Amino acid sequence: MSITVPESTWRELARLLADDISAAGKMRTPEWRAAVENVPRHLFVPRYYTDEQNGRSRSWILQEPANSDSITRWLKLVYSRTTLVTQVAEFADRGTQAAVSSSTKPDLMIRMLEALEVAEGMRVLEIGTGTGYNAALLSHRLGAENVYSVDIDTHLIDNARDRLHRLGYTAATLAAVDGIEGLPDHAPYDRIIATCALFAVPATWITQLRPNGLALVHIEGPLGAGNLLALRHVALDTMQGRFLPWWGCFMRRRATAGPSVGSPRPARTGATPITRTTALDPAELDGGARFPFLAQLHLPPGVFRGMWHRDDGTTITELRAPDGSWCEITREPDPDGCHTVREAGPTALCAHIETAWEQWTDLGTPAWHEFGLTATPTQHTIWFGAPNGPNWPLPIPDDNAGRA
Repeated sequence: MSITVPESTWRELARLLADDISAAGKMRTPEWRAAVENVPRHLFVPRYYTDEQNGRSRSWILQEPANSDSITRWLKLVYSRTTLVTQVAEFADRGTQAAVSSSTKPDLMIRMLEALEVAEGMRVLEIGTGTGYNAALLSHRLGAENVYSVDIDTHLIDNARDRLHRLGYTAATLAAVDGIEGLPDHAPYDRIIATCALFAVPATWITQLRPNGLALVHIEGPLGAGNLLALRHVALDTMQGRFLPWWGCFMRRRATAGPSVGSPRPARTGATPITRTTALDPAELDGGARFPFLAQLHLPPGVFRGMWHRDDGTTITELRAPDGSWCEITREPDPDGCHTVREAGPTALCAHIETAWEQWTDLGTPAWHEFGLTATPTQHTIWFGAPNGPNWPLPIPDDNAGRA
């Protein structure tokens, strides 16, 4: 069911959204304010999903505005600083559902678009079309003829194209392709903006970006920790830049448009484990924060992290590596403030994390923008302070799920 919203209504809501983003300090330029005020977000999010947690399982419920109350609730959410899930898919190997596409928080999108440092006449490639709202903002700012956007899902592309055409942005180029391939037929681009998380920068993006061009990319490791990077094309086949000082995250890139498949969990070795204690709290590995990102650089590619409960109620953080190594660390400390570790296998996973923690504290628990990345088609290096400072190779899984 399509809901018609009077222009006077949505324009006032869009103006209030722009006011809210500005008041939060997340929009500074009049050009992007004009884009927010003139692009009707409700057209791009005609329906959305809410989630309900039932124990350890999560279910997604489609919300379609139909009556006065649901329409009011929908418009309030659409014209707010809220991420709205717009597509879910089955986890083919788990029997559950997962969110696979969304309309990102408008304030995060505006911060990214301002960080993109666009100017008149620049050509922008967007990876992850989604609903098409961000492509509409870019089209308003730069002209639709300068906007190129790709998504793995043909259904999303068709819907986004229809919405853009309804607003008169018929010159925007949309394509249903795998984002890691970029869009070579229209390269080079002045800017690339990605709204999905990857393990590494695809080589195709490096070659499709103009010299001195800028790309915003979300790099995320196997522990789920990462952030947005602003990367310049500084030399032939080389991008380099720092993480942004503020945090933003996106869903992991999809390799197919069909049912999602969870990351494989490496099998555990049957070797006899050893038991010891550690002063490191495994909760430090939670979330997308800065220490877990550094810790990933000390772990093998393809490592898996999980959390579960023993029969006695003890909560465990578990790590597994592709070589069969594993460790379990109790979440609750003993009376001495230490945590029990059980581990086995050729790679001492907990010891690697302890080494990372020592480096983390020695570096002064640095902020995101103190880390940077140098990326070439064959090598990715994370560095601290400056490219010639302390550095670590970026671990990239063998399945290559993020680099061309």
